[in-house]
Amino acid sequence: MVSGTVGMSTALGAVLVSLLAVPAQAAAPTGTGREASLAAEELAAPDDAGLREVLLTALAQGAPGAMVRVDDNGTVHRLSEGDADRVTGRALTTSDRFRVGSVSKTFTAVVLLQLVDEGKLALDASVNSYLPGLLPDDRITVRHLLSHRSGLYDYTNDMFAQTVPGFEAVRNKVFSYQDLVDLSLEKPLTNAPGAAYSYSNTNFVVGGMLIEKLTGQSVSTQYQQRIITPLKLTSTSYVHPDTAIAGRHANGYLPPDEGGALVDSTEQTLSWAQSAGAIISSTRDLNTFFSALLGGELMSAAQLAQMQQWTPVNSTQGYGLGLRRRDLSCGVSVYGHTGTVQGYYTYAFTSKDGKRSVTALANTSNNSTVLTTMSRTLESAFCGKPQTTAAARSTATAAQVERYEDIAPNIARD
Repeated sequence: MVSGTVGMSTALGAVLVSLLAVPAQAAAPTGTGREASLAAEELAAPDDAGLREVLLTALAQGAPGAMVRVDDNGTVHRLSEGDADRVTGRALTTSDRFRVGSVSKTFTAVVLLQLVDEGKLALDASVNSYLPGLLPDDRITVRHLLSHRSGLYDYTNDMFAQTVPGFEAVRNKVFSYQDLVDLSLEKPLTNAPGAAYSYSNTNFVVGGMLIEKLTGQSVSTQYQQRIITPLKLTSTSYVHPDTAIAGRHANGYLPPDEGGALVDSTEQTLSWAQSAGAIISSTRDLNTFFSALLGGELMSAAQLAQMQQWTPVNSTQGYGLGLRRRDLSCGVSVYGHTGTVQGYYTYAFTSKDGKRSVTALANTSNNSTVLTTMSRTLESAFCGKPQTTAAARSTATAAQVERYEDIAPNIARD
């Protein structure tokens, strides 16, 4: 194992260019009064020792490497442990690129909400009004897609019921969006449109179809023009269906369900996910992105407020429009997304005002113990050194156990 180092520096920060002519203030929080009051509270200083302990624990549980970057209003905390490449033994660093998985969903949602601002899309319009005949129920709206309330079955539950064989079957395959929707529609809707939250990658595949239909351009071009170039995300790309990650990057490692040697899962088309999960990025770029988003730089205040209309997921989480809210043990709520793709676990979250952002990565997957452990980076980064009793902290941690993944979400990976 190669240990990384922690670094702190003061940065000027990139100038974030607003893409719209409309006012770009952050929206007032929606939901409970408790959430609104907590948003104004001062954050404790990040606990670097706690972050280090989380990373080392993840390595002890089977992750080849783990890292975290905290951008705190100009001050940067960088911590990394373990290997980016198990063959060469190269140490993982916070500059390494990686596959962000379902964090891509927030990028897709941003583009769609910008299209709402431009009058090209309506959240409560039927998806079939834009993509005639695509879906089996005209009641499924754009809002239902972005909040995972469409009822569309998640095709990844079948595709990855067996982790490594499922991955190898699609590693080099190229799907069309229609291919993926067709796989979903082989199964009936899981619930009536709007009736319940049910996480499904299909929703954001359809989101990609909407982007391409309404703009006449690829999602890659739209990500580049609307987000990547304006925010100067120099390590962020969407290369589908190419299989390689350009530049210095972390290799991903996938453990088989039955145990055995790790599979290097770095190179793949990620065609099975596309607009639901195929973006490549870095800790710095994801922190810049989420800071810009919650800071009101990427859409109007009205659409940012819509993005934060929360559907309950469980007692400590809500889902908006391509955005997650997590309520931490210290009473602070943070906003962002998780990402799971073969060989990579990502947590990318920011404070209500976007001034403190955290991205953490472990270069493994199919390991729910590591997934749960990495969630604790949010506690150390936003809550600081623990102030609760051991029993209370244990309870808070237990409430955040991550049993399911963003791929094959209905399959427990315990």
